[in-house]
Amino acid sequence: MKKIGVLFGMENTFPGALVDRINAMEIEGIHAEFVCVGGVQMAAPSGYAVIVDRISHDMPFYRSFLKNAALSGTQIINNPFWWSADDKFFNYALASKLGVAVPKTVLLPHKKFPPQINERSLRNLQFPLDWDGIFDYVGFPAFLKPHDGGGWRDVFHVHNRDEFFYAYDQTRDLCMTLQAAVNFKEYFRCYVVGQTDVRIMPYDPRRPHEHRYVLDPPEYDKNLLKRVEKDALTLCKALGYDLNTVEFAVEDGSPYAIDFMNPAPDADLHAVGKESFDWIVDKVAKLAVKKAQSSAKVKTEMNWSAFLAPSRKKEISKSSAKSAPKKAVKKKTKKEE
Repeated sequence: MKKIGVLFGMENTFPGALVDRINAMEIEGIHAEFVCVGGVQMAAPSGYAVIVDRISHDMPFYRSFLKNAALSGTQIINNPFWWSADDKFFNYALASKLGVAVPKTVLLPHKKFPPQINERSLRNLQFPLDWDGIFDYVGFPAFLKPHDGGGWRDVFHVHNRDEFFYAYDQTRDLCMTLQAAVNFKEYFRCYVVGQTDVRIMPYDPRRPHEHRYVLDPPEYDKNLLKRVEKDALTLCKALGYDLNTVEFAVEDGSPYAIDFMNPAPDADLHAVGKESFDWIVDKVAKLAVKKAQSSAKVKTEMNWSAFLAPSRKKEISKSSAKSAPKKAVKKKTKKEE
C-alpha cells in the first residue's frame, strides 16, 4: 500500500477534503491520510510515497523531516530543497530573463541588521546608498515588501521619498525590495497544479482579505487570459513548483507578474469559493496519485537553468537518456520528435 500524506497547519477545509477526495477515488494500493511524525531517524524512510506539504515554511522541523523523507524516495509537493533556497527577488529577476513582464524591482539592504552583525561585517556594503538612483529606477508610487514573505505582511504602499523612509524605518531586520506599483484594472490569482493545469481566479487585493476573490467577475478578453495562463505556466515550469499561485496585475492590457512564490497557496473553501475549492482539491488529488504511482526520481538540477540556456537543456536530456535502457531511449526520442 502506497500512502499519500498531508502535512498542514491551521487550515481546516483543504487537508481533510484532499484526503477524502483521494480515498474516494478508490484506487487499489493507494491510501491518503494526515501525516503523523515524531522523532526522525536520519536516512530512515518516511513511510509515505507522497507528502503534500502545506506548512513547512513555518515549521523548520517539518522542512528538515521532508528533506530526509525525499532522501529515501518520498516525493514532496513542493520540492523542499528548492523552496528553502528560493526567494521572491530571485523570482522577479528570473521572470525578467524569461520574458514575463514584472515591475521594476530593487533589493535593499536591511534597515537593522541581525544581532550577530556588527560594523566589521558590513565593509562590503555601499554607504550611503544611492537613494536617488534607486528611486529614479523604480519610481513612485511603489511597494516596499519583504524579499521573502507572504500574506501581505510588512507590505507598504509608498508614494514618495518621505513615505518610503517612514516605512523603511519599520522594517526591522527584514530584507526588503522596492517595486514599482502597477496601476491595474484587472488582477488575477492563478492556481497552477502539476505545471500543466491553470485556474485563473479574478482577485482584488484592495478588498478586505475575506472578499478578495471576485466570485461574480465580468467577462475578460480571451487573449489576455491566454497570456496570463501562458506566463503562469512559464514561471511554474521554470521554478519547478508542482503547486503554486501566480498573481498578475494588468495595466493597459499587459499582465505583470507580482507574486509567484506561493508553494502552499491559500486553498480555504470560505476564501476561494466552492468552484475553485473543488477544482484545487481535484487537481491536487490527481497529481498526488500520479506521483504515488510513478517511480521516485531525484532531480539533479533546477529547472530554471535549462530555461535560460536551451543548449544546456539538450545536454541534460542526453545525459538522462544515457542512463535509461536502450529500448526506452529510442521510444523517448521518437516521442520528442
